[in-house]
Amino acid sequence: MTLPTLIATDVDGTLLDDDEQITPRTRAAVAAAVAAGTQFVLATGRPPRWVAPVVDALGFAPLAVCANGAVIYDPAQDRILSARTLSTEALARWAEIANRAIPGVGLAVERIGQSAHDAATPQFVSSPGYEHAWLNPDNTEVSLVDLLSEPAVKLLIRRAGAQSADMATALAKFVGDDGDITYSTNNGLIEIVPRGVSKATGVAEIATPQGITAADIIAFGDMPNDVPMLGWAGHGVAMGNAHPEAVAAADEVTTRNSEDGLARVLERWWL
Repeated sequence: MTLPTLIATDVDGTLLDDDEQITPRTRAAVAAAVAAGTQFVLATGRPPRWVAPVVDALGFAPLAVCANGAVIYDPAQDRILSARTLSTEALARWAEIANRAIPGVGLAVERIGQSAHDAATPQFVSSPGYEHAWLNPDNTEVSLVDLLSEPAVKLLIRRAGAQSADMATALAKFVGDDGDITYSTNNGLIEIVPRGVSKATGVAEIATPQGITAADIIAFGDMPNDVPMLGWAGHGVAMGNAHPEAVAAADEVTTRNSEDGLARVLERWWL
């Protein structure tokens, strides 16, 4: 592609290496692109409160598409710019479907406040028995009734020991007009996001007001939750460690996240 106007990248498994760090080479390539005037956007399944370590590692605070596209977050001001949520009716329907299709699952939701660190809003809320796929020290456990009582930016469906791909297949027949299924790990965790919301729509929400089109954008990712963005961007790049669905959606496959795959592509324009 010609010189990109905007770079959109997934975080875990893409921008970060296997030790969850940004390597010096990748940091330098990103910094060179930004110094040349190219916009850089994070596009992640992470909630806003988990963006700060990435910002610190980059050395600057780009806009972030969070929760798989449901939230646009400005880390420089610690401000939520927009949020799209699942209604309580949608949450209740998907909770019933999950318990019927995948017996023994645990449920949790991500809620959103005015900032990433809004103490008045418990943001990760789980039902009793939910087993985390990763360390989550800010969890608030509530009853299932309370869990489903407020809108949320995503519903998490977790079954320890299961494969996320198998869970997605079990749920796929129930897709309706109130939510979409995605996942960013194969560790027994599925996420339901508002219907039509993806990292692609989140990046477009940032790009379109600036007159930046999909053709002007290069995107990087590694998992099924990156597929819409990789297919929509003018040039989609899957990492060497990417899930087969991400590889199929991309225009190119670079090296692994642990081998500076993102930097190797950016260095074509910015050395």
